[in-house]
Amino acid sequence: MRDRDPEGQPRNARPRDAYGRPLPYGSPGVPRVPDDYAPTAEQALADGRRFLAEGMPFHAHEVFEGRWKCAPEEERELWQGLAQICVGLTHLQRGNGRGALTLFARGAARVQASGGAYDAVGKVASGLGQDSDPGEAIALILEKLPD
Repeated sequence: MRDRDPEGQPRNARPRDAYGRPLPYGSPGVPRVPDDYAPTAEQALADGRRFLAEGMPFHAHEVFEGRWKCAPEEERELWQGLAQICVGLTHLQRGNGRGALTLFARGAARVQASGGAYDAVGKVASGLGQDSDPGEAIALILEKLPD
């Protein structure tokens, strides 16, 4: 059963490891992005870049998902695409290359549809393979992610 807040909204209070994998209740986990995180575009990019630099794409995904949920309609595809690319990076870290490819393709399509400075991020994601080194893949995405 999923955790719920006092208003009955679904929340996930279960601790997670650095790769975003759920841990048993009561286990020490790494700090999470709050469920109510609603960043500006600039803050989402800064926080997402920081988590990627720390090798934590699952947390970067949570940041970009937070922005996607509060962004204006015309930005939502971009933020969803960035979140999906970060989930793909998380799959690479967890050894799920096939899942990574699926998320890279979905995310790249959304990001590239936004064009501009994010096109390069989509191109890099499209070029990653199921056997890509996770650390190198994260570094490549981080290098192309605008400031």
